[in-house]
Amino acid sequence: MPAATPPRETPLELTILMPCLNEAATLAACIGKARAFLERSRVEGEILVADNGSTDGSQAIAEAAGARVIPVAARGYGAALQGGIRTARGRYVIMGDADDSYDFGALDGLLAKLREGFLLVMGNRFRGGIRPGAMPFLNRYLGNPVLSFVGALLFKTPIGDFHCGLRGFDRRAILELGLVMPGMEFASEMVVKATMRGLRTAEVPIILYPDGRGRPPHLRPWRDGWRHLKFLLMHSPRWLYLYPGLVMAIGGLGGMILLALTGSIRIFGIALQVHSMLAAGIIGLLGVQTLSFAVLARELAQRRGFLPPSPMLERFWRQASLERAALAGTLLFLGGLIGLVVATLHWAALGFGNLNLAETMRGVVPSLIAMGVGLQLVLSAFLAGILELPSVNKQEEV
Repeated sequence: MPAATPPRETPLELTILMPCLNEAATLAACIGKARAFLERSRVEGEILVADNGSTDGSQAIAEAAGARVIPVAARGYGAALQGGIRTARGRYVIMGDADDSYDFGALDGLLAKLREGFLLVMGNRFRGGIRPGAMPFLNRYLGNPVLSFVGALLFKTPIGDFHCGLRGFDRRAILELGLVMPGMEFASEMVVKATMRGLRTAEVPIILYPDGRGRPPHLRPWRDGWRHLKFLLMHSPRWLYLYPGLVMAIGGLGGMILLALTGSIRIFGIALQVHSMLAAGIIGLLGVQTLSFAVLARELAQRRGFLPPSPMLERFWRQASLERAALAGTLLFLGGLIGLVVATLHWAALGFGNLNLAETMRGVVPSLIAMGVGLQLVLSAFLAGILELPSVNKQEEV
């Protein structure tokens, strides 16, 4: 994959970028439409085909049609686009699939928004129109709407068509995002990172047409849908860990303590007693563990450069040092251990005979859960300390 932009002999405003893997049936038509757009609009631009190892003669077809072709050895949709973006000569880049499902002759709306100063301009197929047969039923009514909703919820982005393949952007701004995903999830990565960095973003309606390949598409709906969803969740520790952890910890531990104090609660005619207290305690313990994952995952993601710095996390670390967290965990563990010893002594005083299960468990369950929560805090505190250790590279720099 090329590492840098080649010298510009003539400044260009626009690069129309097409990733390509065996698109001989449609490539010439796409390039022809793109050339017609450049000529009609009098835009100084180029058509760039990032070939990902085609074996059907796509390279020769592209060159004959007047496009510049670069080979990208690393396989994958995202890898091909990254190679194309790096070698593009235009200030702006408009990318789109080379299967003739997008009209490269109608890029006026995208270019106009870029000229207005928007750094990322997304096409929206649902606002523009989806021609019959252009999108499978599940993709249209389940996959794309669900993933777009999840993306908007997790990252507060106004983008309504998260995975539209036709989009334009300021080349330098997108390069600065450090996009790395090699597969189809590259489409999500661009929107997510642009949103997190505060890039000015817009949408324009576009029309999706049936592709002209005459063969199955490269996209695999269930596999690629899962990869998109996985990417979104991995870049949102808040929704993956923090919110579920808070619900489980507060609800579980609160319910356990309430049942331990009262012995029984009746809700909608259902009596919640010792077994419910045990279940609530375990849920609360899992919630605390999930919360520790939230903090550690966010810190690791920030250190790896996947997520920007979090002011809330910085405030948290100023208050919760390793020593404070470990001390709190140790005190909880010891408190639970004392409660367990007291319960054992009570049992011994009765000659280790039969006990009142409900009364005994009201002391034993909270004690065991306190020990579990305390141990979790201590171990998480030391794991956070490991993340703070300087790397080998940093030590060499010193």
